[in-house]
Amino acid sequence: MYKPVKLTDDVFYVGVNDRRTHLFENIWPIERGVAYNSYVIADEKVALIDSVEIGQVEKYLKKIKAIIGDRPIDYLVVNHMEPDHGGSIDIIRKMYPEIQIVGNKKTLPMLEGYFGISDNTLEIKEGDCLHLGKHTLNFYLVPMVHWPETMVTYESKEQILFSADAFGSFGTLDGAIFDDEFEFEYYRDEMRRYYSNIVGKYGSPVQKALDKLANLDIKMIASTHGPIWRKYIKEVINYYDKWSKYETEEGVVVAYASMYGNTEEMAEAVARELAENGIKHIRVHDVSKSHASFIISDIFKYRGVILASPTYCNELHPNMEALTSKLVHMGVQNHYLGILGSFSWSGAAVKKLTAIGEQLKWEIVGESVEEKHALKSNKYDACLKLGTAMADRLKQDRK
Repeated sequence: MYKPVKLTDDVFYVGVNDRRTHLFENIWPIERGVAYNSYVIADEKVALIDSVEIGQVEKYLKKIKAIIGDRPIDYLVVNHMEPDHGGSIDIIRKMYPEIQIVGNKKTLPMLEGYFGISDNTLEIKEGDCLHLGKHTLNFYLVPMVHWPETMVTYESKEQILFSADAFGSFGTLDGAIFDDEFEFEYYRDEMRRYYSNIVGKYGSPVQKALDKLANLDIKMIASTHGPIWRKYIKEVINYYDKWSKYETEEGVVVAYASMYGNTEEMAEAVARELAENGIKHIRVHDVSKSHASFIISDIFKYRGVILASPTYCNELHPNMEALTSKLVHMGVQNHYLGILGSFSWSGAAVKKLTAIGEQLKWEIVGESVEEKHALKSNKYDACLKLGTAMADRLKQDRK
């Protein structure tokens, strides 16, 4: 029934698309859906690399059967235990009771915790190999990319890196499975949004993982989400290197909260002044409308950030507080920050945004602006000065 999707003669894609779920991890909007990727190596022994989210298991199993027929599966390699990949493990185990589940010392307790499975497992260590016949699997531990048990599997004959969540992307695979079957730009922004929100907190572990894998000859990267990379491998690895070092481009993200439009006026004034001073990349977000995942993705791309909030019950506006809490939790580094605030009777927003900037160790640019009641001409001019100061600071970095 299913025409097999071949990575090579013996290696197959058996992933599935999810276009129904609205929120990935019940947090992140996925208007373009998401793919759950899994792979079969049909050699003298059969290996299944990762599984899929439980709601997709029926069509997943049909794809596996279309490739191996009535053959047993000898090994299930679990690179990552998160339920969007590990959710089908129990069903697979019941269908293939002799299957041996392969994981590391941090995988196996999770396997027991989620499914009560503690037998017929194979614990591997860093650098261990598993021979399937013509194909050999090599295992490398990459903890905190982005769970502590995460590992990657390298198939040395075909030089395929099964990379777990690393190098993944939001977005379903709409006919095209491989990166040379569609325009690369279509997935680039969703790849950054995926990285910044799912993996972005773990820049240092990503750097360690990249160093560990640097000497491998990789002809294909098969992630658990998004396209299979075989043309743009260098570009994808370079993006991960850049993002995990918090390297950014010239541009400004203006993120504001505004209840009645006064703080929005301040943000608009700064944005216009940025444009008049030659800043081409300006992204303005109302934090009550734009989901934080899109704002955070833009912040991972652009160096300048303007945060603007009214004081709300002597705190930040709740949606600005939620955004800044995420930024602090993720430890986002290496940005320039401009601050705007407004209030009606007691101002606290500028003070709190300043403390957040200091906590993040971001460079605070220009004079922060705080207005009482409606925006007046002197504070409007101060907003323009802040826009100019941010533009000047960004232009100092030009080479």
